[in-house]
Amino acid sequence: MKPMTMMKGLAIAGLLAAAATASAFAGEAKKLGLDPQNTLYIDLKNNCRVVIKLLPDIAPKHVARVKKLAREHFYDGIIFHRVIPGFMAQTGDPTGTGMGGSKYPNLPAEFSSFPFKRGVVGAARAQDPNSANSQFFIMFKDGRFLDGKYTVWGVVAKGMDCVDKITPGEPPAHPDKMLKVRVAADVDK
Repeated sequence: MKPMTMMKGLAIAGLLAAAATASAFAGEAKKLGLDPQNTLYIDLKNNCRVVIKLLPDIAPKHVARVKKLAREHFYDGIIFHRVIPGFMAQTGDPTGTGMGGSKYPNLPAEFSSFPFKRGVVGAARAQDPNSANSQFFIMFKDGRFLDGKYTVWGVVAKGMDCVDKITPGEPPAHPDKMLKVRVAADVDK
């Protein structure tokens, strides 16, 4: 086989693999009985997808911000900069240091009685309760000591096995990243 023909064959095989992966995920929110407008897809390495049910009734401003940033592709390529086994995995900082955020103003706290259990997604913040911006964390295990002190804006509906595989560290030596983050309604058309 000529090198150019082989390269074309590899390119076609790559496109077919990507199409197969996309079709495997197609309509995932609806299959899970979720509202695509309030479902977030986070694609990680190894074709691993985390499906998050957004909770606009509990944290409308935080959900609106996350959806806005996802639609701007802000989260694409951002690393998990703080991953503590038995606690949580944190991401959403474009600088990868835990000190950065989006260009938008910080959000006011939207504390609720929703419990911080395994799979809950919360807004990361500094000491000031009204300092959440773009960073968030996903709980590996229950962390009820966070209840009423951090904003809950989502819960993992599928893919906790993917979250469990995120490389640990503060920061990890070779951090995992969010390859692509999208609102399901924008993908499942």
